[in-house]
Amino acid sequence: MNVLITGASGQLGTALQQTAPAAAEISAIDVKDVDLTDHSMLRARLTVEAPEIIINTAAYTAVDKAESDEQGAREINADAVAVMAEAMQDTGGKLVHVSTDFVFDGKSSRPYLPDDTRNPVSVYGKTKAEGEDCLRSSDLLVRTSWLYAAGGANFVRTMIRLMNERDELSIVADQIGAPTWATGLAQTIWGLVAIGAKGTFHHSDAGVASWYDFAVAIAEEAAAIGLLQRIPLLKPILTADYPTPASRPAFSLLDSRSTREKLGDGPAHWRQNLRLMLKEEQALG
Repeated sequence: MNVLITGASGQLGTALQQTAPAAAEISAIDVKDVDLTDHSMLRARLTVEAPEIIINTAAYTAVDKAESDEQGAREINADAVAVMAEAMQDTGGKLVHVSTDFVFDGKSSRPYLPDDTRNPVSVYGKTKAEGEDCLRSSDLLVRTSWLYAAGGANFVRTMIRLMNERDELSIVADQIGAPTWATGLAQTIWGLVAIGAKGTFHHSDAGVASWYDFAVAIAEEAAAIGLLQRIPLLKPILTADYPTPASRPAFSLLDSRSTREKLGDGPAHWRQNLRLMLKEEQALG
């Protein structure tokens, strides 16, 4: 199985390489290898690589910046996906594409199902939805939320840095979702690939949290293993108290039951995976 992973140095791209099955022959590319906004370059690279499967983890993820750079976000989040889908159409291969909870508007009163109506409230969410629309029925779409990994640029590592620098932090408490460890997501993707899954699936860690809940857990777990010398005062605030250029869904919990049923397993709770990630972070020094 010849697999090309895009976004190779990102959190998920790295996790996919670390958890790849022995039968997979992995090629991995990143922005230094291919400019995804240069579609001629991308097509040429895909021709050379000739993968049976592309796992696309590359994305324009600067949510606030995208509000003033819609074209830049679209070129990576949608147009490049169309190029990949076309390449797989030509060779009979499969595109595995990773998307986001931001394709939903956050107005649901229950976790979002894979086939629920999308209604993004940001440019980032809109362009990710456009990317989803480029997939064929034979492709695989996996949505996730609040992704983090040791060594990456993410909420967990930002919180630890700020908690070590400040005596008090204000954290948004009225946005609800589920943190997701990149390693667990990678394992789910490989599991779905192994059984030839197609269509849309959701993956996030079990449980529910606000960003404030997540921050409190980060503080407690990081302090327990010495990544924090003391826990600062953490104050819950409303989204309205911390305005940003892009709107965020207030509720973006994903329903992953169909994924777990398909794989015959159960997800770990987000706090359990947070502990594992923090141990990895500690080992990195």
